[in-house]
Amino acid sequence: MPKKFLALVLALGLPASAFARSYLLVPMDKSQTDHLRAYGVAFYALSQSFNVEWLLNFRGGSFLVPDSKLVEVQARLTGVSFERVDDSGKEQILATIKENNMEDVLLEKAPRIAVYTPPDKRPWDDAVTLALTYAGIKYETIWDKDVLEGKLHEYDWVHLHHEDFSGQFGKFYATFHNAPWYIQQVKEYNQAAKEAGYEKVWQHKHAVARALRDYVQEGGFLFAMCSATDSIDVALAAEDVDIVGPEIDGDGIDPGYAQKLDFTKTFAFKNFELETSPYVYEYANIDVSDYRNVSHPELENFSLFEFSAKIDTVATMLTQCHVNEVKGFFGQTTSFAKPVLKENLQILGEMPGQNRVKYIHGQAGKGTFTFLGGHDPEDFSHAVGDPPTDLGLHKNSPGYRLILNNVLFPAARKKELKT
Repeated sequence: MPKKFLALVLALGLPASAFARSYLLVPMDKSQTDHLRAYGVAFYALSQSFNVEWLLNFRGGSFLVPDSKLVEVQARLTGVSFERVDDSGKEQILATIKENNMEDVLLEKAPRIAVYTPPDKRPWDDAVTLALTYAGIKYETIWDKDVLEGKLHEYDWVHLHHEDFSGQFGKFYATFHNAPWYIQQVKEYNQAAKEAGYEKVWQHKHAVARALRDYVQEGGFLFAMCSATDSIDVALAAEDVDIVGPEIDGDGIDPGYAQKLDFTKTFAFKNFELETSPYVYEYANIDVSDYRNVSHPELENFSLFEFSAKIDTVATMLTQCHVNEVKGFFGQTTSFAKPVLKENLQILGEMPGQNRVKYIHGQAGKGTFTFLGGHDPEDFSHAVGDPPTDLGLHKNSPGYRLILNNVLFPAARKKELKT
């Protein structure tokens, strides 16, 4: 209690306990009943104009909110465990934080969230959309037309759905070019490209990639998983160069494409080599997807780095978890080869001793981007046509926690975003 306020209390002859405050501590260690919906409770508190304190590295990255009936009811309804803490208890927590590799970060405003996702239904799901829905976090959807019309700037945080920005229809030609959903996608993408004023789908998608890069440069927060991570850098490096084979767009690849790639325009990767064959399910040598490990899933596990919470605040936020080792999971893009990483990146999670990383973060202009390899943290080898994951069966998923860390960190007060 502030000294001046305490003096007033004593002057009025009132007990200090009459003015004591209380808080709801939402623990994020292994005692939490539902880690994923705990993020939803924090987001709900922000949406109700309550400040939230994110206690980095304290009990797994716990949340502290004012003791409000609204927040309490939300927590109870969603099965999220919490504890009551008084002023004295909070002082003890802050003292512990001060003396250890921990930090108290103030979250002030619920970020405006958008998911870049196709309007048509695809034969696969999206982990971020599943996480947001399960946690009860509100979001809006946007697509290519919205991006090119400048609507990105209505949002603080944008996630890129499993998407191919190189204009090669997800490199699904070899396996699915006769599938009805693939044929329909080709038709719709070509129509959308022409409506936007482009002759080719790849030209349209490259323009979208540039707009997303501009959004980050101007201060936006970008998050991507699976094929969106490497395909957007492929599109940015190629810019106006045709890297699409005749099977896809009817004409040949620019024979000098390799010399025309500009890696200064990419987010995360440099000096990579493209895979231009439509019969190979890869965009470039950025991805490391070793499917021999299907029988050895432990080789796909990755370790989270421990950062200095008081110095590398953002990196610490993005790696908050109740475990240090996270189960691995495949995707079209599973992990990233170290030799093609740009030097200014922060590696958040890697496969020890394997020369590849799973989880990276970086700055571009005034904004940031975070890439997480793999498709679904609770579906080891998700395939086209597999049913969506039921997160009610994975309430304490470490991999899904990493996704929700990214959703929440734009709420931090700007001066606290130290990287």
